[in-house]
Amino acid sequence: MTVTERSISGSQLELAVSTVIFALRPHHETGELTLWLPLVRRIREPFQGQWALPGGPLEPDEDLVDSARATLRRTTGTQPRHLEQLYAFGDLDRSTGHRPADTPRVVSIVYWALIRQDEDAGAIDGENVEWFPADDVAEEAGPLAFDHQVILSYALQRLRAKVSYSPIAHAFLPEEFPLAAMRRVYEAILGRALDPSNFRRQILAQGTVVDTGRRMTGTSHRPPKLYRSAPESSRYTLTIQGSA
Repeated sequence: MTVTERSISGSQLELAVSTVIFALRPHHETGELTLWLPLVRRIREPFQGQWALPGGPLEPDEDLVDSARATLRRTTGTQPRHLEQLYAFGDLDRSTGHRPADTPRVVSIVYWALIRQDEDAGAIDGENVEWFPADDVAEEAGPLAFDHQVILSYALQRLRAKVSYSPIAHAFLPEEFPLAAMRRVYEAILGRALDPSNFRRQILAQGTVVDTGRRMTGTSHRPPKLYRSAPESSRYTLTIQGSA
């Protein structure tokens, strides 16, 4: 028995680490910026041939976060700045009908990684890896292996809830950005349009960005101001309002 397994009422328990990796890319049909994530096609049973979240068993000499980072390197070749433990999934029936009686029950510790667009530009696709729009996974990838659709749905729900009361959306932004680019990040996460004037007013009042004193170059019109993130100075929760 490895250190990742324990005897529980005569059965075994194995720990695994899975990673939900979100990046912002144009949708292949609409061209609008949207959330994407990589999935890995399983090459062995159970669920052979189906798509799954990247991950694997926790090695005996490996920390949880090191396992998540190794998955990121193997799947996308990236090391994003934002890597956070999301949740633990261990329902008894998470692979009912697909797990032989003599194999360990698996509990997955799930991390999520948010990849900035400049980091995503250097991403590679690992073996048996393909990227999908996060909201179209069921349609384009079919049923995911194990309970990974539940995990993905939970990750999307958490991200969309957290964006309204924390500066987590800043994890997708470069070092400097115009407010219009920031608004597009929020729109991509939430999946809906936001009123530009309301968004600008709320963001500036919230205090999570700082004017750099510089302006964007290479524009044909009056260049917009460039800002940088300052989430530590946030004063209150952002109330997102849709487009009028």
